[in-house]
Amino acid sequence: MPKLYLKEYAHALAGRELFIACREGILRGHFQEIISDIKFLTRFGARTTLLHNMPNRFANQKRIRQLETRLPETRLVRINPEIDFYDAVLGHSESMYKVIFLERRYLIDRQGYKINAVTTGRVREALEDFGDLIANVNFKGAMACICQKIEAGHCERVHILPAGKHTIKHELFTVEGTGTLIANNFEESFHPVESDDQVDIVFRILSMYRRAGYLKSRSKAYIMEHRKRFFVTAIDGIVVGCVERKIVDDRTVELGALAISTRFRNQRVGVYTVKSFMALMVAQGFTRFISLTNNPRLEDLYTQMGFVQQSLPEYARRQAESPDVRMFFKILE
Repeated sequence: MPKLYLKEYAHALAGRELFIACREGILRGHFQEIISDIKFLTRFGARTTLLHNMPNRFANQKRIRQLETRLPETRLVRINPEIDFYDAVLGHSESMYKVIFLERRYLIDRQGYKINAVTTGRVREALEDFGDLIANVNFKGAMACICQKIEAGHCERVHILPAGKHTIKHELFTVEGTGTLIANNFEESFHPVESDDQVDIVFRILSMYRRAGYLKSRSKAYIMEHRKRFFVTAIDGIVVGCVERKIVDDRTVELGALAISTRFRNQRVGVYTVKSFMALMVAQGFTRFISLTNNPRLEDLYTQMGFVQQSLPEYARRQAESPDVRMFFKILE
């Protein structure tokens, strides 16, 4: 079960209007689950609108009444099933803070990996790559409209989620998310760990990398005890990445425990984190940087940023602590 960060995420949603859109088949197949998630959102102060295209025929009257009864605080909008559902949703209101499309699945790339978070520019560049893999054929045409609405400043965020139990809740209140987020206004910040809640998030991110075999185990107690060593990257105020400062000598600092939440991989958050960390350390007088990793993603990242893969004699003692791990270094002098 993913960890819910209710206080952090609820603050960003309170008083904002969320549009949840689902076609008739999705609504029928996940009726109770969708109601439960929407009720959860309203309890935390979000204003919700549910858009659907369930025909207003006799067989659907019971479900329509249930929606009205169980979601009294939610605005219900029935879209004519004879018109394009996605055009109607995106054109429903000129200004829309957040639109959540409940579909069969999230977006995936050609390799079958989930696309976690992406800008409209990346969507346009990659549409040919993942367009054929969108489960709902009709949704392909909506992608260009989504990009246009975001780029025009008429919508801040669009989420494409696989309908299911807790899918909206886990998308909006966990670090990992459940689907694909499309947006252009990610606000990044880099700073030391500031609270016990941030320690908890750092621990969860590092635990994911530890399970993948790329990091040594760091307990929550260790992070708490050495919290002054840890720095975090936050997007929209929520921690999504971290790095540990390990001073080697008066000129050298090691980037330890560099990790990015799976949601924001491939979004240059790693580049931002490394650059921000190095700038902060240079201001403190450090000019040499090392890092030890066997993580292919980090190896590529360091290479792109001008690090060289080599074990230097002056860092032999540090290398001996991790003899099977490759060392990368960069000198700014």
